[in-house]
Amino acid sequence: MPDHHVSQPSDWVLRWQHLLPAGGRVLDVACGSGRHMVWLSQKGLVCTGIDRSAEALAAASRYGHAVQADIEGGPWPLIKNGLPQTFDVVLVTNYLWRPLFPVLLQSLAPGGILLYETFAQGNETVGKPSRPDFLLQTGELLQLCNGLRIVAFEDGFLPNPERFVQRIAAIKPNPQAADAGPAGRQPARYPLSLK
Repeated sequence: MPDHHVSQPSDWVLRWQHLLPAGGRVLDVACGSGRHMVWLSQKGLVCTGIDRSAEALAAASRYGHAVQADIEGGPWPLIKNGLPQTFDVVLVTNYLWRPLFPVLLQSLAPGGILLYETFAQGNETVGKPSRPDFLLQTGELLQLCNGLRIVAFEDGFLPNPERFVQRIAAIKPNPQAADAGPAGRQPARYPLSLK
């Protein structure tokens, strides 16, 4: 029987799929073998995955552009005209490298969505990762996303498998959008649930 937690997209990504733009460009950071790229490409999104494992990327490359890079020890590989390439969606799950966060935010196109989910303080009581370097502090994602419109944020415990996580869905402001104009215009509507 396949491991549901490895092969299936994150519940957080599934919950916010209605915010994903049709035909949009997605950056999947630390994509591994591409569990999200499979699903996203089936939804018609154009995927770029980045990971340091050539073996994992061999599988991920079937679902989009795969970039092998050591994003912790080397330069950011997705540069265009001296700046990080931009994407409609930046997706990160089960990965934390704090020095990379400014680049991730720069990689969001105006109006782009950040979907981020990883381990948080408390996880050391139930398993790995347990080092503080790999665990978000209370409310840390909110601080890191200062300047984005927060659509949803969670910081707590999940039972199956047991883990402590923080996760956020946030939108980069688009100064060119109609809803960014003078008072009286309707604000952008980001539905909180499809149910």
